[in-house]
Amino acid sequence: METAVRYGIVGVGMMGREHMVNLSHLRSNGALLTSIADPHPPSLDLALHLASSLQLPTPQVFSGHQDLLESGLCDVVVVSSPNMTHYAILMDIIRHPRAHHVLVEKPLCTTVRDCKKILEEAKKRPEILVHVGLEYRYMPPVAKLIEIVKNGTIGQIKMVAIREHRFPFLVKVNNWNRFNANTGGTLVEKCCHFFDLMRLFAAANPVRVMASGSIDVNHKDEIYDGKVPDIIDNAYVIVEFDNGSRGMLDLCMFAEGSKNEQEISVVGDIGKGEAFVPEGIVRIGKRSDGRAGIKTFESKDPRIKYEGLHHGSSYLEHLNFLSSVKAHGSSGAAPAVDLEDGLLSVAMGVAGQRSIEEGCFVTIAEVLSGH
Repeated sequence: METAVRYGIVGVGMMGREHMVNLSHLRSNGALLTSIADPHPPSLDLALHLASSLQLPTPQVFSGHQDLLESGLCDVVVVSSPNMTHYAILMDIIRHPRAHHVLVEKPLCTTVRDCKKILEEAKKRPEILVHVGLEYRYMPPVAKLIEIVKNGTIGQIKMVAIREHRFPFLVKVNNWNRFNANTGGTLVEKCCHFFDLMRLFAAANPVRVMASGSIDVNHKDEIYDGKVPDIIDNAYVIVEFDNGSRGMLDLCMFAEGSKNEQEISVVGDIGKGEAFVPEGIVRIGKRSDGRAGIKTFESKDPRIKYEGLHHGSSYLEHLNFLSSVKAHGSSGAAPAVDLEDGLLSVAMGVAGQRSIEEGCFVTIAEVLSGH
């Protein structure tokens, strides 16, 4: 019988519970949820009720991540706690004498400085896999578009345009996601996904960022402990890459009346590809064929056993990561989304936030250097 890979989850709010469901569907693949940790008792109660409804063995409950690490109950730790806690928790995991592989939810950390410290610390523990949860890569239509681009079907990429028109930020425990200090800012918290995709499509690294954004509709009438939320709810962001390509993000978080939440357009010198989520549609067209030659098809992944909140991408992410964990001891398998990916996605978001504040282009070099 295959040895089970034991999982512990730190932070069992909405995303942590989604991880629980994904792991329940991976039991036949060797995934076993053994423990959960969260300082918020209502979240623990919801998680235990969920485990019962999924007919999972009752996980061991801890109020803090340190006790979970000391328990010896897990081989992998999923970090799905609030953004501002990632740095301290990751440091404790990486420095712990017992090696635990890690899947950390996006963003890696809320600041570039903290991301860089995690990278440096992780270099000392090569036996540990650390995967960053930028799961939008795994959404079936997005994954198909990535494949099309990598195959050279539409040529050398020149422009990437990503539109996310969606609903406002959801309510989280103690409303932590209403403030830049806790999230890193909307362009870090939400949009690191899209900056990561831009890098993938462009096959290049960012050079400088220009952004315009504000808080115009959402959360303006909310007050928490005497403070009004400061997270922006809309923005345009332009990114220039070191190979001459450009990316653009169009974000609106008061656009519930949209057919698709994400619309991605990638244009090369041969043709154009598009992906639409949640519609699940991919379109490809070549310049030589014109409009009449556009091909449209649905993109699905038969491996998905649980759609969840992210159209099955979290399930596919777990499937991929579990495979890497199993292979790591024998082949030295690396995570598909590594700490460098996490760092640069945060750096692009930080540059965008700073550009909005300062009204000018911000270079990635100055963000990475701490200036």
